[in-house]
Amino acid sequence: MGIVKARELTYEYIRRDEEGNVDGITKAVDHVSLDIRQGQFIAILGHNGSGKSTLAKQINAILYPTEGTVWVDGMDTQDQEHLWDIRQTAGMVFQNPDNQIIGQVVEEDVGFGPENMGIPTEEIWQRVEESLRAVGMYRFRKYSPNKLSGGQKQRVSIAGVLAMHPKCIVLDEPTAMLDPNGRKEVIRAVRGLNQVEGVTVILITHYMEEIIHADRVFVMDQGKIAMEGTPREIFSDVDRLQDLRLDVPQVTLLAYELQNRGVRLPDGILTTEELIQALGL
Repeated sequence: MGIVKARELTYEYIRRDEEGNVDGITKAVDHVSLDIRQGQFIAILGHNGSGKSTLAKQINAILYPTEGTVWVDGMDTQDQEHLWDIRQTAGMVFQNPDNQIIGQVVEEDVGFGPENMGIPTEEIWQRVEESLRAVGMYRFRKYSPNKLSGGQKQRVSIAGVLAMHPKCIVLDEPTAMLDPNGRKEVIRAVRGLNQVEGVTVILITHYMEEIIHADRVFVMDQGKIAMEGTPREIFSDVDRLQDLRLDVPQVTLLAYELQNRGVRLPDGILTTEELIQALGL
């Protein structure tokens, strides 16, 4: 079994009227099955309302399945005895870093999680240093978070999760509120954690350019997995992505349009460098 596994996972939101009676049911996740191995970089794509964030919250046991089962490192997320073990194994980073940062100083904030876990003080400071270095924020350790940019705050949030030594980090649209430079900072830090530290990364996003280095991509639509494959396989089907109301990276779209005009190019061009090489320039 992988680090995260879901079998026939279904989650329904129940709407109620003012008197508490059931007014309707929305199936946000609809019989989803997946198996994620330790050390993989997984991206989950989808337009707003596709169910991707609801799926993310199942992995961290913030929500529980209406039907089906989710396992994190072999633990059933519905098993209350393992709730904190699950949340330490699969750390969660949300859209807005201000909702996760509570310390007045960066290093204190990063140490908050390990302190609550009862980690000895000496080891806490060691973890704080390691985590801040891993996301490139060590030199800001004495700063107030209020003095940081959005991208820097989000990297501090990731360091705070990393300090708890999770095997897996789930990032629920961590760059949605950031400018392009902030997005690049965060994705660079996340890739480093995956490649250098061996942390399993599950990235929920709707920015297509953030997924080109993923090992595997799941595209969601109406609560179901509509597409699955490597980034190159996913980007090879531009028409399908557009049908799913997803943007395509500009270089991928350019290569696609050139193909349609008779230029011989491989499918699924991911980067400008690949396109230049394919064109023989």
